[in-house]
Amino acid sequence: MISVEKALQVVLNTTQDFGVEQLPFIKASGRILKEEIFADRDFPPFNRVSMDGIAIDFNSFNLGQRNFFIEGIQPAGSQQTYLSSPKNCIEVMTGSVLPSNTNTVIRYEDLTIVNGTATIDITSIKNQQCVHLKGKDGRAGDLLIQENTKISAAEIGILSTVGKLYVKVAKLPKVMIISTGDELVGVDETPLIHQIRRSNVFTLVTLLEKLNIVSETAHISDDKLVLKTTIEPYLNDYDVLLFSGAVSKGKFDFLPEILNELGVDKLFHIVAQRPGKPFLFGEKKHIDEYKKSTVVFGLPGNPISTFVNCLVYFYPWFFTSNRIEIKKEMAALAEDFVFKPNLTYFLQVKLTHQLDHLIATPIFGNGSGDLASLLHADAFIQLPQGQIEFKKGEVFPIIKYR
Repeated sequence: MISVEKALQVVLNTTQDFGVEQLPFIKASGRILKEEIFADRDFPPFNRVSMDGIAIDFNSFNLGQRNFFIEGIQPAGSQQTYLSSPKNCIEVMTGSVLPSNTNTVIRYEDLTIVNGTATIDITSIKNQQCVHLKGKDGRAGDLLIQENTKISAAEIGILSTVGKLYVKVAKLPKVMIISTGDELVGVDETPLIHQIRRSNVFTLVTLLEKLNIVSETAHISDDKLVLKTTIEPYLNDYDVLLFSGAVSKGKFDFLPEILNELGVDKLFHIVAQRPGKPFLFGEKKHIDEYKKSTVVFGLPGNPISTFVNCLVYFYPWFFTSNRIEIKKEMAALAEDFVFKPNLTYFLQVKLTHQLDHLIATPIFGNGSGDLASLLHADAFIQLPQGQIEFKKGEVFPIIKYR
């Protein structure tokens, strides 16, 4: 049996670079950027008006002038106009270029306009107010987005602003999710009294979709020959195999034996944790220079075990493969808790905020088979192996899934 910490390190030692592909920028949301993005010009590229109103020479206001003849208008998207006299003003629209010979904008709300003359109704203004100065947000050539950034709506906006039609992103691993067990039937079927519908595989599909990974699925019956002949091509065709079930000590848990026969190097099997103790992890090396190996996550069949192990091991494997920093979140226990087995415990918790602190309240389900208990929690709090009593207010790492 291996500790959670050692198991995770073994998993992270198998991370891979799956290469780079180019996508249209609008299709890149959620993907990992694999190039640096620089400003192609100043941000903003001109002195930009940020309020509808009039543009004036501040010095005229400073000398006591309050009435300004409107000599023209500067719409957004039009070429820069110029103010011919400092005693006059030009009407300006939000987003337009600030007219030449002006430096300050007065909002319409602070004006009275009668017969083509604007009167400033307020007693105090600031030089360059309501003006977004050229280059204030960034200069041409500035680094705007670092490599290995996860692309969100904010990054999409920047990519479009700099005219980046296509962007380099990390390729995603090719993943097959496999459920086993003769007790499982399709979602569209009515199960007999001794059967249940397949659920783990769809939980995993959804967890991977949060990483933008589109996976494929398969179900294999508890037959050694069928398992072996079906899994063998998957090991050659996919980068990752995620199994749910058939890794424990039952008489029909054939997966460890079959993986061994198919050349998978078992790196560990059985982790000192609850839930998810019978977790098996392995790797099959490939001679192909373009494919280093296929990694195998053999997750226990109980739904909470499957859920936890995907979050605790597959997610970090994926993030580390893509050079994304894994940020730990912490929370304080809302109440005392006792756990006697010498195991790391991933306790389901409901999260709340109190005075800027994250508080974790334990949720008590009916074991690792209680799928419905996930509905009442937000995260797992990781209670360390070797400790029995956990006091209210003690802080531990959490793994959010909401």
